Amino acid sequence: MVIKTVMVVGAGQMGSGIAQVCATAGYKVFLNDLKDELVAKGCNIIEKNLNRQVEKGRMTEIEKANAIENLIRSTDLNDAENVDIVIEAATENMDVKKAIFAKLDGIAPEHTILASNTSSLPITEIAAATSRPEKVIGMHFMNPVPVMKLVEIIRGLATGDEVYETIERMAKVLGKVPVEVNDFPGFVSNRVLMPMINEAIYTLYEGVATKEAIDEVLKLGMNHPMGPLTLADFIGLDTCLYIMETLHEGFGDDKYRPCPLLRKYVKAGWLGKKTGRGFYTYD
Repeated sequence: MVIKTVMVVGAGQMGSGIAQVCATAGYKVFLNDLKDELVAKGCNIIEKNLNRQVEKGRMTEIEKANAIENLIRSTDLNDAENVDIVIEAATENMDVKKAIFAKLDGIAPEHTILASNTSSLPITEIAAATSRPEKVIGMHFMNPVPVMKLVEIIRGLATGDEVYETIERMAKVLGKVPVEVNDFPGFVSNRVLMPMINEAIYTLYEGVATKEAIDEVLKLGMNHPMGPLTLADFIGLDTCLYIMETLHEGFGDDKYRPCPLLRKYVKAGWLGKKTGRGFYTYD
């Protein structure tokens, strides 16, 4: 199967990044969200990113213009009737994702692949909301999408080999490195990363060290580009909590129990960089 036209559902940070790399690679891209202002915000982010690439000499003005021309703004899921693949990048909530996939299943042509950018939720369960589970797959990009090379490709229980091979080829066209992962909670990336972040929060909660000291240990001792508490702020503490809850529920193992301090911060609305306050304060 050849993919020519893409729909990205969700114009937030991840969705706009996915739309940007798809448009830059030459695909026609419908960037979809619930409201015009959300789509406009996503398109503005893309344009700023592309302008930065031109300024740094990594892209020509013509390449930027072509990428912008490939973007089509959408607030109607019915636009999925014109695409070869839909990549869902909505909020990390199973009920929301299943509702979107059920709607898309009734709109998209029979050949259309339905992919989810979920960072932790079971692809098999998402696929069960459709009548085409063999065409449902996980395509987990890393943040920030235009920069990070990895894409975890997650097969659901029924995902077809041809669908996997098509997504693997597409990831390479996008300049990414695809890695095949089986359908377990958190996949590989977040099953390893989130417990580390959660443990770092526990060390702060228990008074083992200050937040600055914890971050310095991981940066200078383990050569991490940023400390785990700073990284949690960038990811969003609500997202970290949701993934830990998914791991805890999926495996039934208390080693995945979210730290009470993480729960407290989320209840306080201290979600990290996006709200101006998490473990650190942001302007």
